[in-house]
Amino acid sequence: QVQLVESGGGLVQPGGSLRLSCAASGFTFSNYRMRWYRQAPGKERELVANIGSTGVSTNYADSVKGRFAISRDNAKNTVYLQMNSLNVEDTAVYYCSAPSLNSWGQGTQVTVSS
Repeated sequence: QVQLVESGGGLVQPGGSLRLSCAASGFTFSNYRMRWYRQAPGKERELVANIGSTGVSTNYADSVKGRFAISRDNAKNTVYLQMNSLNVEDTAVYYCSAPSLNSWGQGTQVTVSS
């Protein structure tokens, strides 16, 4: 079955960086676009970044543009989210998704705090 497993979250100071990973299995990863979402306490889930199946096409929410970078390694069935210049507003649970398969990971917590 389709499985998405996120990792790499944690506590980081403002201005710091984190790299999230999402390991995929149960489907032909290289055929599907992938997305990262986040959900902060009391807020709706927000689309953060999208990447096409080959990795050439990427899109970002305005709130993270220029600070976050989505990438993928189709040989490793893994999608990444490099997050730089983090601020407290980036605190959330981050989820990866294969939207065409309506599949989600369990999420990884990112907390930005001094």
